[in-house]
Amino acid sequence: MFSPVNIRVGWYLAVRQLRRASRWTTGLIVFVMLLTFLNLVVVTGFMVGIVDGISNLYRAQQTGDVIISTPKDKNYIEHSADVLAFLKTLPQVAAMSPRYVAGGTLEANYQTRSDINQKANSTGANIFGVDPSTEDAFSHISGFVGEGSFLSPGDYDTAVVGSQLIDRYSFGGDIPGLTPLRNVRPGTKIRVTINGSTREVVVKGIIVTTANSPLATGVYMPAEEVRTLLGRDDYNVNQIAVRLKPGVNASDFANLLRRSGVAEQGVVQTFNEAIPSGVAEVRNTFEQMGNAISSVGLVVAAITIFIVIFINALTRRKFIGILKGIGIDGRAIELSYIFQSTMYALLGSAIGLAALYGFLVPYTAAHPIVLPISNAILVAPVPDTLLRVLLLVVATVVAGYIPARMIVKKNTLDSILGRN
Repeated sequence: MFSPVNIRVGWYLAVRQLRRASRWTTGLIVFVMLLTFLNLVVVTGFMVGIVDGISNLYRAQQTGDVIISTPKDKNYIEHSADVLAFLKTLPQVAAMSPRYVAGGTLEANYQTRSDINQKANSTGANIFGVDPSTEDAFSHISGFVGEGSFLSPGDYDTAVVGSQLIDRYSFGGDIPGLTPLRNVRPGTKIRVTINGSTREVVVKGIIVTTANSPLATGVYMPAEEVRTLLGRDDYNVNQIAVRLKPGVNASDFANLLRRSGVAEQGVVQTFNEAIPSGVAEVRNTFEQMGNAISSVGLVVAAITIFIVIFINALTRRKFIGILKGIGIDGRAIELSYIFQSTMYALLGSAIGLAALYGFLVPYTAAHPIVLPISNAILVAPVPDTLLRVLLLVVATVVAGYIPARMIVKKNTLDSILGRN
């Protein structure tokens, strides 16, 4: 073990050597540590952020923080009007959107189909019956309409279609079983069929967004029309998405709704409870892939420190021999190189932490990286980041100790005289 005297002497030697070291050399080593730290955190953070970006899209555009949905043994949320009235009295609610939801079929180009045996240009889709103003306040859907415009109060026989249902935006044309609509633009008439009821509507707008956005695969129509196609004469909706005010805990709010009896009318879930389990599995897979890639950078950093310390110790071999000759314990000399390695790692990590939480994380949160499959963000939980700092320090210490030990254990006289 290292004695207190060895620790003090090792610290003195480390500080003395760092003060006399070339600033360029020190700066280069710290820069390597900075890049290694960012590699450890950013690669994994962005890979996980791709999945979290998709999840954030669903939270912002579809489910909100808490969602009330139809029970499996029911066709709708019973007493929806009472549930909505209760939600409006709660101060935690920032916005909500009640929706009729149904699976249906869209058909285009039926007016020009000359052969009755010709395959229809149709595709399945989730159809949402919404109040235009309420839905836009909740999901800001009008901002994603790239062609035409969103629904307006009083619209009738109109629909807004997601881009992944249109051939010029969708990758579905190359995938068996997926048949996006052809020749559909704002003003085009399409047929909408729900539960055997068919209605001809005009496409008012096309939602243009990333492929994994829930808006990209949905069809939005006025609530009254969808209710009519469903053959319903009540006002009970299938889904109520609730966005909470900042700082409100979603789990606590969901428990409040359950205690208030809302769970007797519909299924109450937080966003994390509603998200499919497969998403968590994909997230874990991406995290493991990111860790594997980052580990390569950690090995490279360890090798770099090993080489730097080895060359440094080798060129100072005579000096090390003199130190041992005048009575300095070899363990104190080894400690001096351990301290040097630790300071390099900590300084590089400190700069990396400042860059990470001072710029990268908040910037990507405000300006996500737009990818074809997601709006990616940088995910860097503090506990995970600190663990990576620890890994970097440990790897650096080991890489610094080994070459120092190799030089220090050589014969003192051979070191002084420069003999092998």
